[in-house]
Amino acid sequence: MPPRRSGPRLPPWGNVTVLFDQFKNAPRVVLQRLGDEEEARRPLPVSGVLAAVWTLGVGLAVLTTLTLIGWMAAPRGAFAEGLPGVFRTACLIWLAAHHTGFAIPGGAVGMLPLGLMALPGFLLYRAGLWMARDADLRVRIPVRSSEESPEDAENTRRRAQLVLVVQAGVSLAAPYAMLAGVIALVARNEVVQPFLGEALISHFALAFATGSIATARTIGPWRSMLRLLPERPRSLVLGTAAALGIMLVAGMALVLGAITVSFGEIRRLTDALDPGFIGGLLLLIVEALYLANAAIWSLAYMAGPGFAVGAGTLVAPTGVKLGAVPSLPLLGALPSSGAAPAWALTVVAVPFAAGVVAGVVVARVAPTASLEAAPLWGVGCGVTTGAAAGLLALLSGGPLGGARLTVIGPSAWEVAFSVALEVGVSAGISAGFVNWWLVGRRPAGEPDRERVSALRAVLRRLRRGRDRALPGHWLDAAEADTQPLPVIRDDRAGDPVAGTAGEAARANRVAPAQPGRPEIVDETDDRGGHVIYVDPYAWDKN
Repeated sequence: MPPRRSGPRLPPWGNVTVLFDQFKNAPRVVLQRLGDEEEARRPLPVSGVLAAVWTLGVGLAVLTTLTLIGWMAAPRGAFAEGLPGVFRTACLIWLAAHHTGFAIPGGAVGMLPLGLMALPGFLLYRAGLWMARDADLRVRIPVRSSEESPEDAENTRRRAQLVLVVQAGVSLAAPYAMLAGVIALVARNEVVQPFLGEALISHFALAFATGSIATARTIGPWRSMLRLLPERPRSLVLGTAAALGIMLVAGMALVLGAITVSFGEIRRLTDALDPGFIGGLLLLIVEALYLANAAIWSLAYMAGPGFAVGAGTLVAPTGVKLGAVPSLPLLGALPSSGAAPAWALTVVAVPFAAGVVAGVVVARVAPTASLEAAPLWGVGCGVTTGAAAGLLALLSGGPLGGARLTVIGPSAWEVAFSVALEVGVSAGISAGFVNWWLVGRRPAGEPDRERVSALRAVLRRLRRGRDRALPGHWLDAAEADTQPLPVIRDDRAGDPVAGTAGEAARANRVAPAQPGRPEIVDETDDRGGHVIYVDPYAWDKN
């Protein structure tokens, strides 16, 4: 009778899982045998290529499956070429999801749904997180030099971390853009010809942005990502985000209100198209994807310039002039031609209100001792907000064929100028007032310099407390190199045992043991001080 095998029994699929794990970890095993175990990790460019291939493969698989379902529902419709046409259509949808336009007979198509960018954006973000962990972007915690001030050390770590984030973004974006060029060439036919230049630029920009954000996200909580920026750029980023977010939320509320009021007209246009069940479902999805474009158009409406729905048309708070519009039921929510009602002018106050909030944020994040400089930073926040609004206006519009449909959407430079002026003026006033409230008011006889120094010290301590990593959070390269090193002193008040152990340790220059704390690694510096470092990979050693 053969002897029994000891140990846990594997399920039927256990051998397959083991083989897959061995295949996945084969490069690491080879590197461990060839060199140092600490360096046994994939290079960042290799992880970037794998992440780009994974994103493209998953995205095309999802879109091909959905397109195949549509082909089976209507085999004699738009997919007359059979299965090759299904795959080519999926490639075109994938390119459109990255805002890549294409030429058609008699014109071009550039007004693409921004909501479709959510699919590649999500996949790229997940791929960026995987890339950062697969490449093992960990940096050894450096020993702080006694001659280096805390501010210099923080700036050095911040610069090194920004370089790491940029390298990770490029490592993902470069191969992703090259693969996009191949997809653009595959999707070409006699009717539709994607623009190769737009495909390369849009794919690189989206992958770089999401890859950089994903790499920075590995630092810790979202609020810790802002520590990568210096104080003044951080204030501009937060102020711009606040102003732009308020205007976009107000724009979306205006769109939903217009849809609710004009629901009867939208339903009438839908019934006139008679799309059927499958076609009606696809039409509903397309309209939902265009809601982001509509919110940006509402932002342009509130800013004053408005938007066009064809050559010679205008929808603005001062009046509406429309002609024949495309047969999209969502456009049934547009106001009728003629003078705008009186309440329409009230929406112009939204950019000014957003500017007031942005100025408060700028002054709170980075107060300045010079009272006349704070309004200038508020105006600078208005300029950055206008640039961001102009970019969104450029992406939300574009041609939708030939003839009159070559001009659809808001004018980018008009929106940028109007938003910069409205937000900048209100942000400058509010930033100056809040900065005076924080810094300018002082007791009689107290020097301004001491008041400002005390205020900055308090604000610095508060920010360090807020930006501290959460307990038990996994620290990788970014956080290990940017978070301040935790120091635990042995001479704790009210603890004679710890105090005695600390004195003995300092006398013998030997760190006391920390029972039950495997994540603590004790080291002794050259000056006899006791510093305790947190091992970010202790969880992997248990």
